[in-house]
Amino acid sequence: MDFTTYERQLREVLTERETAFSDAEYTRRCQALDRRLEQAGLDALLITQPADIYYLTGYNTFEVSVHTALAYSPGLAVLQVPSIETGPAVATARCDSILGYRWEDPREVLDPLADVLSGMGRRVGLDYWGGGLRSGIVSGLKQRLSGHQWLDGSGLLGLIRRVKSGEELVCLAQSARITEAGIRGAREAVAAGTTDSEVAAAAANALHGAGSEFMSMQPIVVAGTRSSIIHTNHRRFPIQAGDSVFLELGSAYQRYTAPMMHTVVAGNQPADPNMLKWADNCRRIYETLIDAMVPGNTFEEAARHAASAWEDQVDEAFFSGVYGYTVGAQFPPSWVEGSGFIARGQTDRFEENMVFHLPLCFRLPGKWGMAFSETVRVSAEGAQPLTGNLWQLDVVGR
Repeated sequence: MDFTTYERQLREVLTERETAFSDAEYTRRCQALDRRLEQAGLDALLITQPADIYYLTGYNTFEVSVHTALAYSPGLAVLQVPSIETGPAVATARCDSILGYRWEDPREVLDPLADVLSGMGRRVGLDYWGGGLRSGIVSGLKQRLSGHQWLDGSGLLGLIRRVKSGEELVCLAQSARITEAGIRGAREAVAAGTTDSEVAAAAANALHGAGSEFMSMQPIVVAGTRSSIIHTNHRRFPIQAGDSVFLELGSAYQRYTAPMMHTVVAGNQPADPNMLKWADNCRRIYETLIDAMVPGNTFEEAARHAASAWEDQVDEAFFSGVYGYTVGAQFPPSWVEGSGFIARGQTDRFEENMVFHLPLCFRLPGKWGMAFSETVRVSAEGAQPLTGNLWQLDVVGR
């Protein structure tokens, strides 16, 4: 059978949709977007980021490399997916209709997508700064709908997504518990003579055993001098006695991720005093930062407070400059939501129930890296941790 027949027969046999949230939650999200569209003077929005589509419809799949789009206007949501995604679309998506196209020929998407958008109004927003919008789609739509205005709708949905609802906070709390289990599993596997890959395997096993779905980023494990190189990962390297072992994990629960960073030292000798100093720095910077994360403060103000906690040591270690980034529902290749960053120059203000991962990770080139982090929720009293890290540099695998 072809994919249109498959869609029809699936609809006949599936009695209920797989859903992470109540219908009221999805209605709230759509109504919030409707208000944003009206304020921006837009008739419709073409949404191409997998996490944004999931946020509005619940469409959930591990295949995020193919063209998928949600043509959205108030009161109408049309999901376009390739033939191989017919099943997930029928089983999970809360939308008015599904437009299929042959997976092997993505050029087929343009005519049906243009037909749908032609009836949604002339002012259409595009996510020009998002990673899911293909230039061929943009040029093809502009050729077919030359009378339309194609405006920048980047960030409209992010302003909504970054303030979490009660239902979302439940998912993040569940993710936090699973992530903690992964950290425990990784810690137990660290020992001199094991490899970074073996530790990563233990972490992944613990995460999946505790209930994680496929993750937006796989476990990150790196040891010794390699931990001083940002964004390296496990690759069968042996762990030596005295190595710092950097762990960064994030489980997925209903696609929501509460990540954690954690560091241990392998072996049976006391940790290097300089390692202990930087572990203490992580804690001091964290406490300074969360006190400044109150509604009304700007992201930049919190970053400046955090920077003041280690300003006399800035020349000793590399730091990315980002003290926090928003997290929520995401898909590979990253759990970073991208709707807010705690850093210099970021003038947006904190609101209650924003959720951030605070990646306090410091690299001493050629020596080692040191990191501890929490995922936190913004409250009136400052940020409150959703995860529960062990804020001490332990020697493990004795």
